[in-house]
Amino acid sequence: MAESMAHRGPDDRGLLFRDAEGLALAHNRLSIIDLSPAGRQPMFSEDGRLALVFNGEVYNFLELREELLGAGHRFASRTDSEVVVHGYEEWGPGVVERLCGMFAFAIWDDRTKALFLARDPMGIKPLYYWQSPLGGIYFSSEIKAFLALPGFEPQANRRAVRQFLELNFIYDLHETSLEGVRKLPAGSTLSFAREDVTARRCRSPRSYFRPPGVEPFGGTAEELDRRADRLHGVLDRVVEQHLNADVPVGLLLSGGLDSSIVAALAAKRGPIRTISMGFAESRVDERPFARATSRYVGSQHEDVLVQPQDLVAELERSVWFVDDLFGDWGLLSTLILYRKCREAGIKVVLVGEGSDELFGGYPPYQGAGGPAADGQALWRRSLRLYRWYSGRRWGSELPAFARVVQALHQEADQDFFSTVRLFETRHQLPHCYNMKVDKASMAAGVEARVPFLDVRVAREALALPRDLLLREGTNKFLLRRMAERHGLLPPEIAQRPKFGASIAATWMEEVPGFRSFAREVILDPGSVAGPLGLRRAMKDYFDRGRCGYRFPHPLCILSIVAWRLLLLSLWSRRYLRGLAAAA
Repeated sequence: MAESMAHRGPDDRGLLFRDAEGLALAHNRLSIIDLSPAGRQPMFSEDGRLALVFNGEVYNFLELREELLGAGHRFASRTDSEVVVHGYEEWGPGVVERLCGMFAFAIWDDRTKALFLARDPMGIKPLYYWQSPLGGIYFSSEIKAFLALPGFEPQANRRAVRQFLELNFIYDLHETSLEGVRKLPAGSTLSFAREDVTARRCRSPRSYFRPPGVEPFGGTAEELDRRADRLHGVLDRVVEQHLNADVPVGLLLSGGLDSSIVAALAAKRGPIRTISMGFAESRVDERPFARATSRYVGSQHEDVLVQPQDLVAELERSVWFVDDLFGDWGLLSTLILYRKCREAGIKVVLVGEGSDELFGGYPPYQGAGGPAADGQALWRRSLRLYRWYSGRRWGSELPAFARVVQALHQEADQDFFSTVRLFETRHQLPHCYNMKVDKASMAAGVEARVPFLDVRVAREALALPRDLLLREGTNKFLLRRMAERHGLLPPEIAQRPKFGASIAATWMEEVPGFRSFAREVILDPGSVAGPLGLRRAMKDYFDRGRCGYRFPHPLCILSIVAWRLLLLSLWSRRYLRGLAAAA
């Protein structure tokens, strides 16, 4: 299992076997803080009672360390991981509510013979588990580790695959692309005692993170500036802590608002390196904006140009890292970029992901004000959301999706803007965009840090009402106001509209070599397109140049269908026994 995930921690490996307890722990280490052998995992408490394996970073670990030293704990390393061990000794499972960071970890308690699993509030780091029919509970940072286990037979989870095909990711909180494998939801913990294993009983996760209530806005200019200053104070502190590392740190800079804010705040602390990415043979190129931001903040800047043939060469191999299906095209291009960072000696990279979901940056937020008047109005809004996420008119997953939206609407006190934000942060982020960042960066042996998804920033953002985020014809209003008020960015960057485009889709349409590769895979006689009933649509798309079908046909954007089928076909080759099994 450890060998299958060696890419996540190429610097060291630690193993622990306790045969009498039936316990085995393994850890692949990516050394970031305290590079000495003292940071090796599994890591133990002072009396040896607790054993920890930990993936991620705790950014407030120095503050927690001081508190724990004051309580009498003794430290053997300078790592943030050891703070988690002593924190569990001091506060038990409540330690998770004190951690500000990204993490998935497991703690074995030798006294109670129990295993404790935890995942960070925003789901930045993944954690999967599987209960074997032969007995035993297994957990891992990636699903592929389970392929090494006796008795594990990879079978496609039909409902999860349907969610992926319709909505581009698996939005269910627990299900994964492989039958029987579960994911621990973001902001949750899960405990197993020895009797649970013996009885083959699976407990339910416990949620420990709840979004704060929305703080109403009074409408005065003074309050607006006060809220902007408060947001700046939180972000400034968070970015400062995210720069803490004993290895070189860089920043991915797109030239958009979010990564530019991170770069500007980081540059206040000293010299920084920024990297941006361009795409050959595509109309999408944000590098001029990235260079403008770099000049403004004074960073050492570098461009990386990705060619279509680079992506084709990477695609089949890179799908190995997409073990839990999601369709974000950025996995492949950013994997190339993270590898360039590693080759340049950069092991830690700050990125701007998460801001759009928290601060209302996406189109679904635009028409999402106020409560839905009745059940029919809520259904119409749910349908519009489904069409935005799916890129199609309807599908078999629509009723289940609408039920999820309805439940979130109740939780959000009938406010549909908050409903959309809950869906984005609880379903979309942890299961799609965060997985792109995690799996692409870890595949290259690089740690990607996301300041906007620090729980302190998330709480600040989730408390903001709609009229502080969508205002005066622009989105992310308070974030832009903060950037201008504190002189972080030039006005042309601070007020620049969001630019989003799928490179895979443009290449599918415009680059003959990539289109030919996709056609060959999707229309292969043994591909999943046939059993899924999509072969005719794909022949219309590739051979007849048809972009979509007219109403009432459910399929309206065939390039989106092609991209998802391409990923599913390549994923099936790697993870299943025969292509048709995925259907």
